[in-house]
Amino acid sequence: MSEVTLFLADEDAMVAFGKRIADVTKGSGLIFLEGDLGAGKTTLSRGIIRGLGHKGAVKSPTFTLVEPYEIGEVRAFHFDLYRLVDPEELEYMGIRDYFDENALCLIEWPDKGTGFLPKSDLTITISPHDSGRQLKLLPQGARGESWCAALALEFK
Repeated sequence: MSEVTLFLADEDAMVAFGKRIADVTKGSGLIFLEGDLGAGKTTLSRGIIRGLGHKGAVKSPTFTLVEPYEIGEVRAFHFDLYRLVDPEELEYMGIRDYFDENALCLIEWPDKGTGFLPKSDLTITISPHDSGRQLKLLPQGARGESWCAALALEFK
């Protein structure tokens, strides 16, 4: 699998990149979002969810663990596992029910759910870089590879 590294200048660029991810994924798949607190995971998620057509607020699911979005035919689920104490809690909340072939799942802090999450199509690691952000995109299969190829063309 080929990793792609991109540099985004600011929050607006992060949201724009999220909208492009929405276009490329067509509202289905599993994306892991990694990075320290404040790296931009929720900002990127906001861009993706707005890119799918959501008009309202996109709030961080830090305390609820998951925020569902029904956008026309698209179902998207934004997870934030930061406050998860034990990965087994995911089993009790019925985590497997969310991973439908026709849904898009965005998971912040996926390491907190180790052993209870399926393999992602794409893992995006966000880190500070100068005044912007560096994003490392690591595809985990054919779908992730095709997404990376499409995204790399536009954002290199």
